[in-house]
Amino acid sequence: MNNSLWGKHVLPFTLLLGALAVAALAGDYVLHRLNLVWVGRYLGIPGTLLIIGSLYYSLRKRKHVTSGDPKTLLKMHEFSAWLGSLMVLIHAGVHFNAILPWLATVAMGINVISGLVGKLLLARAREHMNTQRNHFQLRGLSKPEVEQAVFWDAVAVDAMTRWRKVHIPIFVVFAVLALGHIISVFLFWGWL
Repeated sequence: MNNSLWGKHVLPFTLLLGALAVAALAGDYVLHRLNLVWVGRYLGIPGTLLIIGSLYYSLRKRKHVTSGDPKTLLKMHEFSAWLGSLMVLIHAGVHFNAILPWLATVAMGINVISGLVGKLLLARAREHMNTQRNHFQLRGLSKPEVEQAVFWDAVAVDAMTRWRKVHIPIFVVFAVLALGHIISVFLFWGWL
């Protein structure tokens, strides 16, 4: 099972996503138990700032900025987005006060999932497919036989390569909804 697509690629994705959910629930629970619910209300601010900071990698990748090592920035992007999302999830808690913040939270969750697909599943699935392809070639299969043997893996990898077409628009939806939530907070709390 260790060399299977599930064991090497899907399980780590599931564990990382599960860790985010468990950490968010645990954080919200601890704040409630310690009577510190008010802290959760303000965790949305540093969480949002971390998510915004994680966008530096995207700017570097698209060459809008030139400083910074792309590999280091990718790790920073992944960590900042994960930690920022955790803070925003704790901020959201299980309070159903308004639809706009929940729409933003759902869009953020979908964006996190699509980001994890890109990070964990796509790169590893490509690696798995290439390993399988090399294995079949070493066994002496012809090129058409090798391609037939890895056909379904290739279809899955091809489908996953389209993840950016989902990730970026969902981020835009999340950003618009989050901005709407932030503006409404400023208006209704009298901060403007």
